[in-house]
Amino acid sequence: MSSIPDVATLFDVLATGARADDEEGLDLLAHSLQCAANLADAAPDDLELQVAGLVHDLGTMLEPGRPDAHARTGGDAVRELLGARVADLVTQHDQAKRYLVSAEPSYRECLSPQSVATLAVQGGGLDDRQRAQFEARPDFTSYVTLRRADDAAKVPGLDVAPLPAWRGLVETCAGAVRPR
Repeated sequence: MSSIPDVATLFDVLATGARADDEEGLDLLAHSLQCAANLADAAPDDLELQVAGLVHDLGTMLEPGRPDAHARTGGDAVRELLGARVADLVTQHDQAKRYLVSAEPSYRECLSPQSVATLAVQGGGLDDRQRAQFEARPDFTSYVTLRRADDAAKVPGLDVAPLPAWRGLVETCAGAVRPR
């Protein structure tokens, strides 16, 4: 699937995450819901960032077993529906991991074993030039905020709002891209 055509299809794909093991002790849907909830707390006024948290691992649901491409796959899939910023946030969440590994020596210690394993296929840490380029991007702070929310969203059994609770926010985001 190259592009998610509407919110109903997006929610159908997200729901498949309940059957997908991300090797983190919880399914992909639970992980995505926790990430979005973390961002609602961290950035309550940034609705696009919250939606990006909800859909950040969509690429893994669409193309399992491709950790090197899942961020780009997910970003491409939501670009038309949710807009360029949400797509960019999704696309850059792995680059933010690479950035943090190289910028903060202690960051690697907070990564789960699965996240360390995927880091290797995603290119490892950034060099000085790459790090400076990443820091210069306009949404740099949001990329890092999303990444930290992603890292914290791995608590088995954590009670967060279910998928239907996010529908209004996602519809608002989609409506801003494609007015009805």
